[in-house]
Amino acid sequence: MTDPVTSSCAAAPQLVDSHCHLDFPDFAGELDQVVARAVAAGVTRMVTICTKMGNVPSVRAISEAHSPVFWAAGLHPMSVADQPPVTVEELVALAAHPKFVGIGETGLDYHYTADSATAQKDSLRLHIDAARETGLPLIIHARAADEDMAQILREGYANGAYSCVMHCFSSSPELARAALDLGFYLSMSGIAAFPKSGDLRAIFADAPLDRILVETDSPYLAPPPHRGRRNEPSYTALTAQVGADVFGISLAEFAAATSANFDRLFSKAALWRQDT
Repeated sequence: MTDPVTSSCAAAPQLVDSHCHLDFPDFAGELDQVVARAVAAGVTRMVTICTKMGNVPSVRAISEAHSPVFWAAGLHPMSVADQPPVTVEELVALAAHPKFVGIGETGLDYHYTADSATAQKDSLRLHIDAARETGLPLIIHARAADEDMAQILREGYANGAYSCVMHCFSSSPELARAALDLGFYLSMSGIAAFPKSGDLRAIFADAPLDRILVETDSPYLAPPPHRGRRNEPSYTALTAQVGADVFGISLAEFAAATSANFDRLFSKAALWRQDT
């Protein structure tokens, strides 16, 4: 097992990249170095997300080969139309793996794939059922579908409580409030660091600090000064600094708060860390 955790990360505030895609071709042949750079930057844990069930073996293998990496899986809403439907049973079965820590990403995306809206909603409901059954957090992708998203999340919660993170949150204040009112979390990505994202930073500033996570969504959405280039988990600290500024606290305080939030939401990852 590759374990790049060394004393080199001791001086940096310890952060968690709660959402990345290490199985994407952008990282081919370079994973050892990518993970090592992340740890050296203080990013001691990462959750790599599987977006198609056919990719489960490769994503699972990445988590098994790299000590700081956990994984989650689901069917991305933009892939619902051209992939076999996922079942609750399939998702629940994955939860037997010791480093499988979340359900998704799932959700709704009407920006590019509104034509599959009905199938997306059906898939989202299945993922909610799996999150409730496993006790693992739901990982939500939401784009241009705020009203339907809020309604389905509320309806699902009324049928039984579950936990959830709104990954790469960049939606409306109304959807943020709907999620927070259900006890869910908002995850801050590099979008929040973009100069023109003042309105988004204001949404985060209005949220409780104990409901905030930080992520890269790498290889996408690199924060400045890397915007427009490949993102990677080591850049979590750049977005975290913006988060610290939003909340008027130090980077170390923001890192500690978001890491504690991650442990609370992704409790299976926290327990695995303690047991190893």
